[in-house]
Amino acid sequence: MRLGHLGYAITAHRAQGVTTDTAHAVVTATTTRENCYVSMTRGATNNHAYVAVDREDAEHAVPRPGDNPNVTARSILYGVLQHIGAELSAHETIAAEQDRWGSIAQLAAEYDTIAQAAQHDRWATFLQASGLTVEQVEDVLASDAYGALSAELRHAEANHHDLDVLLPKLVAARGLRDADDIASVLHARVARATVRPAGSGRTRKPPRLIVGLIPHAGGQMAEDMRQALDERRELIEARADAILRTALTEKEPWTASLGQAPKDKKQQAAWWRAARTIAAYRDRYGITDDRTPFGPDPESTSQKIDAIRARAALNRARAATIEGTTTEQIRPVAVGRRTPSL
Repeated sequence: MRLGHLGYAITAHRAQGVTTDTAHAVVTATTTRENCYVSMTRGATNNHAYVAVDREDAEHAVPRPGDNPNVTARSILYGVLQHIGAELSAHETIAAEQDRWGSIAQLAAEYDTIAQAAQHDRWATFLQASGLTVEQVEDVLASDAYGALSAELRHAEANHHDLDVLLPKLVAARGLRDADDIASVLHARVARATVRPAGSGRTRKPPRLIVGLIPHAGGQMAEDMRQALDERRELIEARADAILRTALTEKEPWTASLGQAPKDKKQQAAWWRAARTIAAYRDRYGITDDRTPFGPDPESTSQKIDAIRARAALNRARAATIEGTTTEQIRPVAVGRRTPSL
């Protein structure tokens, strides 16, 4: 932290009790809530925060489960407010660590990483049959953007798109000779073409999503990979069920928007699946605000998509509370700012 009238740089701990005209604080993802408070209350006239946003070094580092490529200054500040710096007991430390590693955010990141490895050969086969040259396929598989493309192909399949037909069309749509990164171009084309599930009207099938958020990884793969994915799917579902059950038992305020669970067993099952999606969304993005189901407005593209799915789930939950009433007959619930539809 820098004190404006002296120009000295000191730590937040040493700044306690110090007052100056203007204070400048550097905030990072590891800053605690207590230190942020001290740093931002030293200036009598002005207090400025400078947020350090870490970015990937693509040349020297590889993505790891749990990495967030969409980090923003706002998301870091939100995390700082949740980061309590008070010392925890040994029991509390173990519990907190177990909770972090068992969170849907962590499990979903692991699922994505395993799925990318498990489906590598399968996506390579699709790419080879898409009209790309051998050299172009090699470039795509070696690209830093391949991970994003792999995830987008999984999203497309979860939305029931036929990649045998779709990929050749997208490759042939426009030339790729001048493309600096073919994987990035294909990622953008697949994303635009598959944002909605395949089919229309009554023929449209619901997306294959784990707890209503995470695209299912299908197709042939090594048995150990399939087992690892199945294990994480079960853990994600169990975690979401447990979070929802606890929230309902403790009557957390956000659950009031769900309405009462219906008595009809079929409607009750539909209500639970929808409510579980919202619980999963809250856990995946660390939502701690009990006043609303969705917390602050999402900023990253991936969270915006999940927010749309969670909002749709809220409408389904409310629809299920009325026996014999379809989702289409319920006016959509608007929570926070509007987000674009899928």
